[in-house]
Amino acid sequence: AACAGVDGVFHEAAMVSVPRSVEEPERAWAVNATGTLNLLEAARAAGVERFVFAASSAAYGESESLPKVETMPVDPRSPYAASKVAGEALLASHGAAYGMKTVALRYFNVFGPRQADDSPYTGVIAIFARKLLEGVAPVIHGDGNQTRDFTYVDNVVAANLAAMRGEVASGSVINVGGGERISILELYHAVAEALGSDLQPQMAPSRPGDVRHSLASLERAQRLLSYKPEIPWRKGLDLTLRWYRDTFEAAEPA
Repeated sequence: AACAGVDGVFHEAAMVSVPRSVEEPERAWAVNATGTLNLLEAARAAGVERFVFAASSAAYGESESLPKVETMPVDPRSPYAASKVAGEALLASHGAAYGMKTVALRYFNVFGPRQADDSPYTGVIAIFARKLLEGVAPVIHGDGNQTRDFTYVDNVVAANLAAMRGEVASGSVINVGGGERISILELYHAVAEALGSDLQPQMAPSRPGDVRHSLASLERAQRLLSYKPEIPWRKGLDLTLRWYRDTFEAAEPA
């Protein structure tokens, strides 16, 4: 019913957590892989012409090569990563077999206002913000020197719109990142400073499935989508933390 009369589909739904996928691998596959097939089939039955999929940088796994380039072999290290790679393959096969125009965008650590902050499976910026606003020291898994390419949500929206509107070969896989690499400790201190907190993080062991370093090559995105991240991570962080602070203060008893 959702696909009826639709020209293009943005498939953003998923079970998004690596740790949760390790705990619930069958559910991760059912939601992320079989769910993608279900939506592709619904789109095909409705005559949908274009299909843009939220893929993941988790596909690259533990390769030490940086930045991550789309031509690198996939190396999924968690059920989440495997299910997202399966989604990419399904898009490629539906494009080849049925002529649907499909594009998979490999997101790198998306964040922004309104990201859920009440679950241990949500994004790390949301978790840091919620904990520090509550006066609780957040947990960092590992030594904190692992790095990520944090990508503000407005940049991701722009890439999705460009992928839907552009003429890109069906089955294409394209990175969507911020183009900068930040350590988790560096991020934590930036969040704490912005929120006026002097709490030190609690350190905990690394989690299964977590990768060490991540950074997107944006050459293909620039070439095929004219993509350029307009909002750098630090500006995006300020906008995001302002929203969390305002929301937290509004919810406090008078």
